[in-house]
Amino acid sequence: MKSGTRGFVTILTGLYSFQDCVHFLAAIRKFHQEPIIILIDRVPKILYPLLTVFKNVIIKPAPADENPVLASRHAKVALYAASEFEKTIYLDSDICLLSNINDVFECLDEYDFLLTEDVQPQIIKATNLLRGKQEDNINNVLPILQSIGLPLNKDSIQYNSGFIAFRKTETTEILFDKFKYYFEVVKQNQDKLLLRDQGAFASAIASVPLKMKILPPTYNYLSKWKNSYQVDGEIKVLHCTYPYRPQDAKNITRSLYTRIFDRFAKIFLPNQVKNPWRVK
Repeated sequence: MKSGTRGFVTILTGLYSFQDCVHFLAAIRKFHQEPIIILIDRVPKILYPLLTVFKNVIIKPAPADENPVLASRHAKVALYAASEFEKTIYLDSDICLLSNINDVFECLDEYDFLLTEDVQPQIIKATNLLRGKQEDNINNVLPILQSIGLPLNKDSIQYNSGFIAFRKTETTEILFDKFKYYFEVVKQNQDKLLLRDQGAFASAIASVPLKMKILPPTYNYLSKWKNSYQVDGEIKVLHCTYPYRPQDAKNITRSLYTRIFDRFAKIFLPNQVKNPWRVK
């Protein structure tokens, strides 16, 4: 790793997100020229040129798994080791940049870690982490999370790990080690928890003293929950939750290449919205 280097990382596990990833790359290249690492699994190598047509794209293997959702979770906890950069911005592949985010890289001169709160930040209300009906679980969230060994309390915050910026330091390395450890705890309790990483992510942050900064939702704006935000300033990072896709985002990624690609994607790629792995 060269001193002063910076770049992006995303994850592509399975064909359901392939079209998203193409538009993700197009959006990054509209505003940035830094290298982009794609952690990839269960995608035929014959399709790689459709990604590397964008300049300075580096493809690396993600942890392999039959379940592409689980593979993506394993890749996320391994971000520290996977990054080749001193300063890294990780973005989910269903994100579309609407402007440059050079200020995030610049903030990493002062902070080790930058992230955004989830649209529902209070961990005690994070019914999205539990199996069963959300209305039935509203009083059970914290007791269940604590019962399996997650170091969370009533003041703990749920963060959205679709946007993570970090600097390579000993502290951030420890943070990702904790993230991996607590995600294994989540995996071992699938009778109670959904296969999501927010609980493990919140636990890691709660257990490691970290020089971090919380960015406003304009840096991780989830389209599905637009009515829940009070936004001050322009949206810089649009997180295209289902069924809204990056290719629908203000024509940011529109080009001859993406128009042709989208025509073939409708025929040859599986429908992202109907991905059965998302509900397992």
